[in-house]
Amino acid sequence: MAKKDVKDVELKGKVVLVRADFNVPMKDGEITNDNRIIQALPTLKYILEQGGKVVVFSHLGKVKEESDKEKLTLAPVAQRLSEKLEQDVTFIPETRGEKLENAIKELNEGDILMFENTRFEDLDGKKESKNDKELGKYWASLGDIFVNDAFGTAHREHASNVGISTHLETVAGFLMEKEIKFIGGVVENPTKPVVAILGGAKVSDKIGVIENLLKIADKVLIGGGMAYTFLKAQGKEIGLSLLEADKIDFAKDLLDRAGDQIVLPVDGKVAKEFSNDADITTVSMDEIPEDQEAMDIGPETVALFKKHLEGANTVVWNGPMGVFEFSNFAQGTIGVCEAIAELKDATTIIGGGDSAAAAMQLGFEDDFTHISTGGGASLEYLEGKELPGIKAIANK
Repeated sequence: MAKKDVKDVELKGKVVLVRADFNVPMKDGEITNDNRIIQALPTLKYILEQGGKVVVFSHLGKVKEESDKEKLTLAPVAQRLSEKLEQDVTFIPETRGEKLENAIKELNEGDILMFENTRFEDLDGKKESKNDKELGKYWASLGDIFVNDAFGTAHREHASNVGISTHLETVAGFLMEKEIKFIGGVVENPTKPVVAILGGAKVSDKIGVIENLLKIADKVLIGGGMAYTFLKAQGKEIGLSLLEADKIDFAKDLLDRAGDQIVLPVDGKVAKEFSNDADITTVSMDEIPEDQEAMDIGPETVALFKKHLEGANTVVWNGPMGVFEFSNFAQGTIGVCEAIAELKDATTIIGGGDSAAAAMQLGFEDDFTHISTGGGASLEYLEGKELPGIKAIANK
C-alpha cells in the first residue's frame, strides 16, 4: 500500500511537526559526521519553501540519568542545521511547556524551530521510549500536520513517531519515502535477478534477514565473521575465527535447504593476533591454521562474489566482509563495494549499519542507488516485518 508523503498535503501557514533522525555521532560536544542532518534537508527545505512553519525534533543517544543531558543536548545539531539551511533555527532547550508553546505561536511562514532531545522525557518513566499516550497527545497538540522522516527509528513504537500519529494526519518525508521505495521494494517487489550480500559479525543478528532473503534473492553471498559459523557447519576447521557454536545446527539446516543459493567464501586473510599490524597470510578456507583467525575474505572470494553479481538487477548489501576498521583487513569490503559500484544498470542498495558506514568511509557514497540511514530499522524491514513507524503513516 502506497503511503502519503509531504507533497500530498497543504503546508502553507500550517505548523508542521517533523520527526527527523538527528542521532548523529558526537565527540566532546562536536558532531563528527553530519550525514543524517544532510539527509533531512530536502524535506525541511520543501516545507519551508511551501510556507510551512517547521517544528523539528529528534532523539540523540540514550538518556539514562540527569548528567546525560549536557552531552546529549541537540543544541549543536540546531547550530549545524542552521548552517546547512542558511537560515536561523530557533532552538528551545525544552521538550514541553509554555516557553516552547509560545515560541511556536510566534513562528512565521518559512521559519524553523527545533526543540530538545525527545529522550530527555525518558528520565521520568521512559515516556518517550514507551510511547506514553499523554506525551504523544501533547506533542501532537503543538502542530497541524505530522511529517515522519526518521526511518532510523521506524522499528520503534515511541511517543515521537507512533504516539503523535494517533492524533494528527501523518505523512512521510522524502527520506522516509526513499527508504520505503528501496528497502521496502526489495522485500515486496524486487526486479529479478536479486543478489543479497550479507556480512557482519554474527549469524544471530541476521537470522530473520537470511530466512527472508532466501525467499526473495536468487543468490545470498555470505561474508564477514558470520561466514565462519556456516563454514564450520560444512565441517571445515576455522581455527580461532569467529564462531557462534549454538548456531551451527541452524547454519547446517539452512545450507541443506538452500543448496547453491547460498555462496560462502573460498579464501580469507588470517593472522595470529587481532591487530592491523599482524602478519597476514591468505589461505583457502579449507586450510585455516588452528592458531589463527580469519579476519577478511580473500581475492578469490571477491572474484567469486563479483561473478555472482554479474547480470543482477537488484543488489542489497548489509554487513562488511571483514574487520574493515583495520586497513589491512578492509580489502574484501572494498572489493565488494567496487563490484557493486560497477553495476551501472542495477538498483543497488545498502541496508544501513556498518556497511553504510564502510561505503561512505571508503568513498563509494555516490555509487549506490540508495544507502539506508537505518541500522536496526533496515534489518527488521529486510526481515519482512511491518515497522510501527511506517504503519502509522497514512495510506494514499
